[in-house]
Amino acid sequence: MFDIGMGEVGLIAVVALLVLGPERLPGAARTAGALLRRARASWHNVQQEIERELAAEEIKRNLRETAAKIDPSADIKAAVREATGESAPDSRNEQH
Repeated sequence: MFDIGMGEVGLIAVVALLVLGPERLPGAARTAGALLRRARASWHNVQQEIERELAAEEIKRNLRETAAKIDPSADIKAAVREATGESAPDSRNEQH
């Protein structure tokens, strides 16, 4: 996540020890760890929600494409025109 080496971690630990003291340092480390875990969990939840939304959109798009491919209305209209003897929908306007 962060590009921090062991030297930087050691320096941060020494500064934290000097600033907080040996009594408060363990509590501060626990609090920092808990906050980091909460932040990671929140980020993970956001990523999962985005992935679910993208998957749902992809499924909807696939359903629309499939429905458009199997839409029988054009075939039904053509069969009705054929049965009634009409050649095209525009030819009706030309006869009137």
